[in-house]
Amino acid sequence: MHPDEKLVSVIMGTYNGEKMIGGAIESILQQTYKKMELIICDDCSTDRTRDVIQSYKKRDHRIVFLSNEQNLGLAETLNKCIQVANGDYIARMDDDDISHSDRIEKQVAYLLRHHEYAFIGTAKHNYDEQGIWGKSIMKKEPTVKDIYKGNSFVHPTVMMKKEMLNKVGNYTVPAPNKRGEDYDLWCKFYANGYVGANLEEVLLDYCESRDSVMRRKFKYRWLLYKQMLYWRKEFRLPAYYD
Repeated sequence: MHPDEKLVSVIMGTYNGEKMIGGAIESILQQTYKKMELIICDDCSTDRTRDVIQSYKKRDHRIVFLSNEQNLGLAETLNKCIQVANGDYIARMDDDDISHSDRIEKQVAYLLRHHEYAFIGTAKHNYDEQGIWGKSIMKKEPTVKDIYKGNSFVHPTVMMKKEMLNKVGNYTVPAPNKRGEDYDLWCKFYANGYVGANLEEVLLDYCESRDSVMRRKFKYRWLLYKQMLYWRKEFRLPAYYD
């Protein structure tokens, strides 16, 4: 095997993603990098999500389809995908996002060149039903302080080395603040001496409405704050980083 032909396992959790999951799947199957598998776990959808996945599975043998018997949430659903993954690298993908065709190829190439990194993210476009409305370029080499403050990585853009992911215990279950499985994972990586980087190139279109930040429930913001307090203590950071 050529050294750049690492098997990549793309993992996707979905819940009632019938309307948009087809586009997300297509964007992975059409990647320029071909040596990969797409592992999709349905978290008890009540719409036709499973039918859509099955239709794609019949067309492409690289799709692995899992199904939860009860709703488990994203963190545990992703862990189920990781447990059956065969790849050296684990790439995240959401059921309503679109990966650019060369995303996987560029991330694999970067990790092969830079052994010092355990994972690699990318920049993103924000889009909704009206089209692209924003762009986020994350810091190239986030520090512990960046990780703590939450300005570090965009979860569905990230590709991780499976060995290091396993060593930090994969995703924490249950998710510490019900939605903060990604924040917690970056903190675990850095707390264990593993660091990541970002490609300063847009390689994913991220589905997000323009008013989503304003509509986030107060209880989730409060739970995230408590999670940050925990990691501030773990990283031994002073209080003024709040």
